[in-house]
Amino acid sequence: MTSLLAPLGALYGGVAAARAGAYGRGWLPRARLAGPVISVGNLSVGGSGKTPVVALVAAMLRDARRPVSVLSRGYGGSFRGDCLVVGDGQGVRAGPAEAGDEPVMLARALPGVVVAVGRRRDRVGRAVEARFGSRVHVLDDGFQHLRLHRDLDLVCACARDLGDRPLPAGRLRESPSALARADLILFEADGAALAALGAAHPGRVLGLRRRVLGFFGLDGAERPAPSRPFLLSGIARPERFHGDVTPRVGHVAGTALFADHHAYTAADVAGVESQARAAGADAIVTTAKDVVRLPPTSLPTLVLGIAAEVDDEARLRERVLRAAERRAGVA
Repeated sequence: MTSLLAPLGALYGGVAAARAGAYGRGWLPRARLAGPVISVGNLSVGGSGKTPVVALVAAMLRDARRPVSVLSRGYGGSFRGDCLVVGDGQGVRAGPAEAGDEPVMLARALPGVVVAVGRRRDRVGRAVEARFGSRVHVLDDGFQHLRLHRDLDLVCACARDLGDRPLPAGRLRESPSALARADLILFEADGAALAALGAAHPGRVLGLRRRVLGFFGLDGAERPAPSRPFLLSGIARPERFHGDVTPRVGHVAGTALFADHHAYTAADVAGVESQARAAGADAIVTTAKDVVRLPPTSLPTLVLGIAAEVDDEARLRERVLRAAERRAGVA
């Protein structure tokens, strides 16, 4: 089937490249915000480790005392207006049904950071600046959102992206050649693949890894690892979640898999709890993205904390803070 779809994938990739070229040559106009824009994006659909990088970059800016916002499309949410403030820096002001799960997750994880959603990120950014003042904007899932000018382009990729094809033949939004327009490529791969990509893009590749922070209760406090967890997830790459949990527990009692961004119902939770009890589980373990969509549970529920880790974090921080100072409007 993949070979039959290859011509369509080539066409999709060609259209994406032509569009990027039109923006790059100035044939299509780009909007600018008062504050600098740092884009975090990817090549593939789902499961690229992009959201933890968004959190890392936003935290770097916040901790350096830069006013910061995260601008997201709000995928999976019902909101269709110009701007919905999900987090105002003081608390979470919208739920996942309206805003999408990832913006709510980011708003919970980033106190002091404004998180807002809307389909047109230039309009979202202007609305945020009108309400909260000029700030550094972190553009979530921004590599293909070429309508908005950015001051730094960060792209997350993994080894499988380099051998994949554009949609519908593969999972790529653009061909791997699109990495040429990234300022920095955060690459999740082993040493050989990392070295090869670094040779192809000298000075622009940093190694990217997932760091497991531990197990956390719904109150945010760290908890001991469960002995017999039941794993619940509705994400793009559940195998990575399972691989993170398995070596840290005594025995995985069972798993329940749902589609990415699944809107959990009370019936879903009741079914999962029934399976977990039958398997002798002592807790349900899920992801930070899933937990914002979960109705209340009667079994103990833990969240596996994950963070992005970059090989040369000092270099990433220097590039991020340099981009944050490129234009006026940021203290």
